[in-house]
Amino acid sequence: MKADDLRYGLQAIDRSSLVDRVEMNLIELFTKKELRPGDAIPREMELAEIMGVSRTVIRETLTRLRTMGLIESKKHKGSVIKSPQFFSVMQKSMIPGLLDEVTLHDAFEMRLVIEVGMADLIVTRASDEDIERLYSLVKDETDHSEDTLFDVDYEIQFHGRLYDMTGNTSLSSFQQILLPVFCYAYTSGIINKTSADRKYVSHKELVEILKLRDADMFRSAMRKHLENHFNRLDFTGNKPAGNTGKG
Repeated sequence: MKADDLRYGLQAIDRSSLVDRVEMNLIELFTKKELRPGDAIPREMELAEIMGVSRTVIRETLTRLRTMGLIESKKHKGSVIKSPQFFSVMQKSMIPGLLDEVTLHDAFEMRLVIEVGMADLIVTRASDEDIERLYSLVKDETDHSEDTLFDVDYEIQFHGRLYDMTGNTSLSSFQQILLPVFCYAYTSGIINKTSADRKYVSHKELVEILKLRDADMFRSAMRKHLENHFNRLDFTGNKPAGNTGKG
């Protein structure tokens, strides 16, 4: 048999599977040894010798772990364990233009679930000063938002303040993940300018209800407010545009 014939029968070795195994082994080791943020891990050469793989494989594995936010480089210490910032990892992959319509719709549903669910935290934790600052933002707004498409910067500013009022930093981080999707919906034409013939709760009305400190009322008002966006979604995918999860 000729060498050329053998060449056609060969396949490239899947090195990524080796990196996957090294990655899983390292994560398992970190967990088993109960390493904490700031603890150093062995250097590249040591890991390569211990695990019996090349430094290239180790280097690629460590790059993955840094991207995941599991380790970071420290001067004079090499790589150390880091508390994973999983929201920042999600944010890097949230590229609205590359998401299909079903995923975009899912992102809007997530926003609905989260912002309606924040009602108890907002009502409980918002100070009187927080509410007054929020009111100063909306005092000139019309009472109803029928057929009103709010400026995206204004919308982000208002809802960003609500996230801040929860006092939950993870919720605020999650809002940063959803912002690109929300902005994309406004600029790409996914959200129509007009809506069904009905009235929605405006930002100004939300603040007035928040002043009453009634979580159930605020939760219901937030749902009706967000329908101003959901009922405008113009998707041609598998999910109906007006499905806001209501029973």
